[in-house]
Amino acid sequence: MDFALNEDQQLLRQEIIAFAKKHLNDGIEERDQNQTFPRELWRKCGEMGLPGLCVPEAHGGAGLDPLSTALALEAFGYGCRDGGLVFSVCAHLLACVVPIVKFGNDEQKAQYLPKLASGDWIAVNAMSEPGSGSDAFAMTTRAVEDGDGFRIRGTKTFSSNGPVADVAVLYAVTAPDRGYHGGISAFLVDKENGFEVGQKFDKMGLRTAPLSELVFDDVWVPRSALLGRLGAGGNMFNESMEWERTCIAAAHVGTMQWLLETATTYTRTRQAFGQAVAKFQAVSHRLVDFKVRLETARLLTYKAASRLGKARDVGLDASMVKLYVSESLVTSAMDAVRVMGGYGYMKEYEVERVLRDSVSSVLYSGTSEIQKTIIAGWMGL
Repeated sequence: MDFALNEDQQLLRQEIIAFAKKHLNDGIEERDQNQTFPRELWRKCGEMGLPGLCVPEAHGGAGLDPLSTALALEAFGYGCRDGGLVFSVCAHLLACVVPIVKFGNDEQKAQYLPKLASGDWIAVNAMSEPGSGSDAFAMTTRAVEDGDGFRIRGTKTFSSNGPVADVAVLYAVTAPDRGYHGGISAFLVDKENGFEVGQKFDKMGLRTAPLSELVFDDVWVPRSALLGRLGAGGNMFNESMEWERTCIAAAHVGTMQWLLETATTYTRTRQAFGQAVAKFQAVSHRLVDFKVRLETARLLTYKAASRLGKARDVGLDASMVKLYVSESLVTSAMDAVRVMGGYGYMKEYEVERVLRDSVSSVLYSGTSEIQKTIIAGWMGL
């Protein structure tokens, strides 16, 4: 299987890296400390096409295939030092825009995709609840038919982009007796329809990515807000997670590449006992392990991305990628801090922020334990 980048993909990678380095990295220390979401930088990402990578060109997007989308996000993760902004764009694109591209009708695509692809609007995925994170079967948010529409009641939590979102891709129970497959539906709910931002969360990492509760207190939406078929929300969410688990891992691969280059450069120039730190086997072997993890992560990610929308068992690939790459990111960030010693612990060298940001990667889009359970299911265990 050949994953060599073609000329267009190479150019796209170079352009995104150059764009991110030029426009997105200044002031990140202050934004991280103050938990400031950079709306103006989001708009710049929109001008670059990042929020609409896989949106068809007819609706204002770049029209990229899944593998090219993953390659673009890898470049984004490599060039942009604002991990929160990278995560916010990924959450918007993969968990919200993808379901509209895949399951929206013509009117919904025409109404939402141009604004979401351009960066004019920001989307939030409204799935997790206080009592139903990994356990989606415990969802309590209800959407009850009311006239020519639905009345929605419930609270969502850990909603990425919630405080700044213009539209929510909301999952709610419409048929409690039918379970996850058949009983959950998805809706497009505009902020102007009345959902409220609840508690905002103070986080360890990804501090520039806003996170909050969303409260749907007797919110009425017309039937045209239904995304896809009634009762198909569970399957739609699963497909969006295949995209998210795979393509957000691509951004992590880019971050790992930056970490390895940063740590390697440091160990080549840092002197101890009359020689470069890199000459000590304890250091060089740690970096070798890092390199093997990185290349393994990249190959797993490319394979899964190349199979999105084509293979029935791509959910297995996506879960393996999510498990391996997220755990590898945390290990690699810790290794970068270790080989850089006290300097790695200092904010000015930036790897400490990547370490803080990396911890959440083993939690969102399904914890590592959930991924193992999914993989075990595919194995018939």
